[in-house]
Amino acid sequence: MTVSAIFHCVKENVMMRFSALVGLMFLAVTGRAFAVGSLGDVSIYDRTGGRLLPVYSADDRYYVPGRTGSEYEIRIRNTSGSDLLAVVSVDGVNVVSGETASPSQGGYVIGAGRSVTIAGWRKSMSRVAAFYFTDHSDAYATRTGRPNDVGVIGVALFRRKTPPPVALDEVQPPRSMPYPGAERREAPGKLEGDAERDRAAGSPSQNAQRSEVLEKSIGTGHGRSETSQARYVTFERESDTPNEVIVIGYDTQTNLVARGIIPARSARDPNPFPAPFVPDPPAR
Repeated sequence: MTVSAIFHCVKENVMMRFSALVGLMFLAVTGRAFAVGSLGDVSIYDRTGGRLLPVYSADDRYYVPGRTGSEYEIRIRNTSGSDLLAVVSVDGVNVVSGETASPSQGGYVIGAGRSVTIAGWRKSMSRVAAFYFTDHSDAYATRTGRPNDVGVIGVALFRRKTPPPVALDEVQPPRSMPYPGAERREAPGKLEGDAERDRAAGSPSQNAQRSEVLEKSIGTGHGRSETSQARYVTFERESDTPNEVIVIGYDTQTNLVARGIIPARSARDPNPFPAPFVPDPPAR
């Protein structure tokens, strides 16, 4: 059990809830989504383009297409019924401390049913350096001597430890009645949401013909300074092991298509009815 002094930065956003719902509906139709996770929905928002990035599933992992130069933010919505600690890494680096990432480190506390937006590397209690997609050589991890894990975003979620119940005198049931014991209790499963999601998600790249990656891979840069208020709080984890780990890889659209992660667009078929409405006749 670990007690952490961590940053607390919570923001309620109704539009994020709506976007997550639309993302789930979109996944059912097209095989891609805009948010993934079980205890929490994680989505990547392109701040420059003003849109949520679609999440593609391939080989039991998730991917989003990034565009060089675009700033982005990580959005996490707590869908559980209790507080969560989110330890977040980008390119193998903890976004709060700048250390080589480990789930045992600090992160952000998210209240039940609430959301947090992480727009950059934390520099102080009031400032962050913006995330932006950039060349692998310009990534913060590369520039600080840690290039091996560039191209991945990780979110480790921990439930808060619940206080022990107040002890009460046990009342013995009558001998003629069976005692409702706890033999049916099930041990909490770790990463159960991931396992269920993996079974449901397809792997479009399994049968795809992969070609050579055409562009240089991308990473996340250390961008402009901007305001982001936070404060310290305490959080005691239910377990030292994360209750859920969400992993989202990223690369350019071209590279993800070349790797078979995003289906290549086929040529457009002719449309026999291109005009949906009747036009006005020529003027007399």
